[in-house]
Amino acid sequence: MKLLNLLVGGPIDLWPDKLKAGKIKGNWIGIDRGNLHLIKMGIDPLVAIGDFDSLKPEELALVKAHIKDIRQSIPEKDDTDTQLGLKVAIEEHHADRLDIYGATGGRLDHFLANLWMVLEPRFEKYAPKIRMIDRQNTLTFYLPGEYQITKEPDKKYLAFVALTPMAHLSLFDEKYQLSDYQVKRPISLASNEFVGQTAHFKFASGVMCVIQSKDINRFN
Repeated sequence: MKLLNLLVGGPIDLWPDKLKAGKIKGNWIGIDRGNLHLIKMGIDPLVAIGDFDSLKPEELALVKAHIKDIRQSIPEKDDTDTQLGLKVAIEEHHADRLDIYGATGGRLDHFLANLWMVLEPRFEKYAPKIRMIDRQNTLTFYLPGEYQITKEPDKKYLAFVALTPMAHLSLFDEKYQLSDYQVKRPISLASNEFVGQTAHFKFASGVMCVIQSKDINRFN
């Protein structure tokens, strides 16, 4: 399996601990300010993508000194920098799995653009390869079929987010179950839970986002 990681310029305080410690395995593609964060952790991305409008001249110079493949776009463009990064990861580097960090926090318009990327016809077939990961959440994406998922040890909650209308949704062995449910509009079936270490579900049409999540420990 060819794993690629993509770092977007979201808030550092929402990074998972493993990312903060520089312990994420695999190669990286940096998106805009994400490149600077990676370089400061001693990681030189394979590709740097972005309009770099958030970087000071000396910061951009540092990025250019560390990364050979730089794709600098203009701010006024149709694709977001994250969309450009996803395109490069899939079409040029042929990622079997793409873990995206820094894409879920900060500006809500950016998060929604990132979440809905998987609904674009050019990306939809690759949706099962994509994960979005932050300090509290892991988002995975599914196309119609029957699936078994495994509980992440540190996560309590399980959400089934219908990004589109869906046909024949069944949740077989979760805490709250469904049988042949017809989803008529996008909806988040939130705050479900695993009963054991695995859970099973299936659906016949649409695109599903499954979120494993946990509350913030405010006493640390």
